[in-house]
Amino acid sequence: MTEYRNLGRTGVKVSPLCLGTMMFGARGNTDHDDSVRIIHRALDSGINFVDTADVYSAGESETIVGKALAGGRRDGVVLATKFHGTLGEGPNERGNSRRWIIQEVENSLRRLGTDWIDLYQVHRPEPDTDFDETLGALTDLVRQGKIRYIGTSTFEPSAIVEGQWIAERRGRERVATEQPPYSLLTRGIEREMLPVAQRYGLGVLSWSPLAGGWLSGRFRKGAAQPASSRSEQQTARFDITAQENAAKLEAAESLALLAEESGLTLVQLAVAFVIEHPAVTSAIIGPRTYEQLESQLGADEVRLSRDVLDRIDEIVPPGTNLSGRDAGYVPPSIADASRRRRSAASAQSSY
Repeated sequence: MTEYRNLGRTGVKVSPLCLGTMMFGARGNTDHDDSVRIIHRALDSGINFVDTADVYSAGESETIVGKALAGGRRDGVVLATKFHGTLGEGPNERGNSRRWIIQEVENSLRRLGTDWIDLYQVHRPEPDTDFDETLGALTDLVRQGKIRYIGTSTFEPSAIVEGQWIAERRGRERVATEQPPYSLLTRGIEREMLPVAQRYGLGVLSWSPLAGGWLSGRFRKGAAQPASSRSEQQTARFDITAQENAAKLEAAESLALLAEESGLTLVQLAVAFVIEHPAVTSAIIGPRTYEQLESQLGADEVRLSRDVLDRIDEIVPPGTNLSGRDAGYVPPSIADASRRRRSAASAQSSY
């Protein structure tokens, strides 16, 4: 039986497994009827939390979710979606501005076939847009009844704290959730992000608990390169022969052996580990096929022993990301060299 958890301090109850729908549509499963069947199976199993985004297959994922929730299923589901990604050629058809938020929420509502969104999330930070502008627009949508709660995704701890400060000082709706990457191979958020979320009472919806497929059981030492749409689109991240992925392959092998010793599949071990953390509300599972969904259902009922958790810590130390590519977001202060290098003239004048 599913044990529902509080979504942060909202009082809303959600399942420890959240159905992510990124793989429904052109990016993954192009069969709408089959995708709807998968969603219905998840709901029938006790999952009451569904997460999507406007940018997933350019809105197609939201359309599929809308089809699945038609006919009386909408009221029983906590429905989350996101905005930020580029959805057109114009310079203002993306981002975190008031202009785009007010426009795009209407598109999401139409695609989803609903009058309200339970959790509307900022998909990524945008340092060049005043966070107060973003929160102001979202606050207006809450007061209009079009959205119920506000969330963020892959925000750094300092930005999470800034959002709480803005809400308190400027009378904005408070950010209620954060959606970061978290898995056995990507544990960097344990250092600061998860403690900050606990301090401010945020619900945490962790994405990619299977590390993009590295913890599916298919990535094993001596095995051939697994074929997948993700590995084709992101070759560097999934190439098992690349030196930068050597640590991930070694860890995936050790974790697979640990799962076998514990009488579990690697998928069960991976998902159970994520929802074991006291700061995590739900793990977002993102199946493309019915079989993938079935392999993950029930993982929320697995309880890992202290010995198993200690072994995991030996394989991947707490607070460690084995690959920087899996962090989900690189701030401009790192990605943009011009933000961390003075011009030659400035450097000379400083002496």
